[in-house]
Amino acid sequence: MQPSEPMLRGSGDKPTSPSLLANPLDFISEDHLRERQVCAVIDGLATADTLDRQATTTVLRFLNEELNVHLRDEAEDLFPLLARRCTEEDAIEGAINRIRADQDEAMRLLPEVRAMLAGCLDRGGDLTAKERAVLTKFAGHVRRHLVAENAILLPIARARLTRADLRHLSKHMRSRRGLPDFPGTPDAE
Repeated sequence: MQPSEPMLRGSGDKPTSPSLLANPLDFISEDHLRERQVCAVIDGLATADTLDRQATTTVLRFLNEELNVHLRDEAEDLFPLLARRCTEEDAIEGAINRIRADQDEAMRLLPEVRAMLAGCLDRGGDLTAKERAVLTKFAGHVRRHLVAENAILLPIARARLTRADLRHLSKHMRSRRGLPDFPGTPDAE
């Protein structure tokens, strides 16, 4: 049984366990579950009558501590590895470009999302209608790129990436999180 099968997956309500970094594609898949869970929390904030301070804090922690690292995993390592390993019929470049467009739009909205959530916490007020719309738009872009990554990129990555590629990916993902490389792991570079 693979660690990424649904019965072994986490709920997405906590950061992804670093123990999954031994299989970086499973870690990324679990990170995607985490992103979907946070999008559901964002949707709840956007539709709630009053601000849920705990949910707002959870979203801010995710945005400040997890999202950028995950996006760097993909942009700096996964996407380039896929571009090198994929064949022309995989049409990976077009898929990556579509994913990057949604990621870029989400990242464009990110400072505004952070500022308005932090502002609501600071002033103890509720979200305005405009702020709710921004949250909904942000979550939509995040979801769109997750769908493409889960349906297109991860299956192709599982088929095309070599063991050396996966060691390279794991090593860089661990380094990005300030974790040492696994003992006895040969350098994949």
